[in-house]
Amino acid sequence: MLCAIQSCAQTVKPPIKSPFLLIGRTTDTLPHLEYGLGEDRLGGAKMTFLDTSILMRVVDSVKNVYKVQLSQNHFAYLTKRHFKADTSLKVQPYYLTNSWKVYGDDKYDYIAISLDERLAYRGVQQVNPSRILVDIFGVTSNTNWITQLSTAKEIKNTWYEQAEDDVMRVVVDLKHDTHWGYSIYYEANTLIIRIKQQPRSLELSKLKIAIDPGHGGDNKGTGGATCNCLEKNMTLLYAEELKKAMAKEKATVFMTREKDTTLSMYERVLMLKEAQPDILVSLHFNSSDKDTIQGVSTYYRYIGFRPLTQFILKRMKELGLKEYGNVGSFNFGLNGPTDYPNCLVEIGFLSNRADEKKILNPAFRKQVAAKIVAGIKDWLKSIQK
Repeated sequence: MLCAIQSCAQTVKPPIKSPFLLIGRTTDTLPHLEYGLGEDRLGGAKMTFLDTSILMRVVDSVKNVYKVQLSQNHFAYLTKRHFKADTSLKVQPYYLTNSWKVYGDDKYDYIAISLDERLAYRGVQQVNPSRILVDIFGVTSNTNWITQLSTAKEIKNTWYEQAEDDVMRVVVDLKHDTHWGYSIYYEANTLIIRIKQQPRSLELSKLKIAIDPGHGGDNKGTGGATCNCLEKNMTLLYAEELKKAMAKEKATVFMTREKDTTLSMYERVLMLKEAQPDILVSLHFNSSDKDTIQGVSTYYRYIGFRPLTQFILKRMKELGLKEYGNVGSFNFGLNGPTDYPNCLVEIGFLSNRADEKKILNPAFRKQVAAKIVAGIKDWLKSIQK
């Protein structure tokens, strides 16, 4: 009888507890991962933007974010509104990569990587040499061939490294030193890395320039030290002047707004993704609690886009403005996309009387527009060398 009882006990096994609180997928457009729980006025430090319907494994919940496990050793944080649980999903013990294809059309090169599942990824720009690295989390290589077609014009070489047991690193060597942008997305379970080719002509007349007048509508921005002016109105005046200067160069211009319109960063990014500009310039004015702080500054997030911001800053300093700096890894919404080179210009401090006096001068608007154009042209000339 005792043996029978022991036998029965051995057949009754406790249920295996899942290591994950929730299983689901990313939702909405432009979900993004953050490195940690830190916050400032620009939000937490972003790791990457993601496509929708990517498998996510939730291991913890903190306020409005989930902690998600990307691979054995990698974690990130995802806003809860960008996640939808799916109880029908079954996490597999491993996922594999399959064959690759590398090809191009008249504007972009593509790397198509077949996967078992839509998994998270992270892209990184490198310079000297010019490269793009893409880490695919939670996957192991079963890639036994990479088919490369001569239609690819910007990709010099591409290969992979199994950086960790469940992290594959895609390495892409570019033919040109300049990063013109890339995007990562899925078509079914195939990961696509789309890389912008360097334009055939580097004349402004052959390029599309996006101009973003910062703030607008309900978002007033900062105010002046002595005037009743608002940043949202001043950025539009300066953007209109820059548009005129670009028109003289016969460049194609796209404006994110031409009126006092309320636009979120989310709406602006979607608008710009659809417009597919070659370059973006976003115009703003700075402010400080200390009225002695003044000067011009330019901002970038990704190292491959820094040269554009340096050339514009150098030209802007010719206007007699003090240098506030060239700021990198900046977590501003419009510096976030990797699709095109972009530059945020803080023209001066409205909170500083000397800067404010210049900013309110209509002649100064024309001078600023001319210097930004000159900075972009300097950058383009440096590429041609």
